[in-house]
Amino acid sequence: MRPHEMARHQTQQQAEIVLRLDAASFWFKGHFAVQPLLPGVTQLDWVMHYATSLLVPDFRFHSIQSVKFQQPLLPDNIVTLTLDWQEERQIMVFRYQRHDGEALSTASSGKIRLCR
Repeated sequence: MRPHEMARHQTQQQAEIVLRLDAASFWFKGHFAVQPLLPGVTQLDWVMHYATSLLVPDFRFHSIQSVKFQQPLLPDNIVTLTLDWQEERQIMVFRYQRHDGEALSTASSGKIRLCR
């Protein structure tokens, strides 16, 4: 199950996808009862989905180089997922930013090594 895509901007090496995190999404059920939040594994799954469908279709997951979860992604948040392909290093750099009014704040970021 993928999030609702509101907008997309893409070049050969970079993509920005604006997503609305639907509160009814499967991913929020049971994670957690008091305050649902988007699991980190889901964030990584979406990175790989968009990376391989938009930027690097011939690549697959190799390893996580780094990942940092700084702020929770909550139901009905609007977020921008930015992907930046570093071809020479075969690294996909990603960042999720929450829209807080006009401001953007980083919720999570990391680097994933890909291989053929």
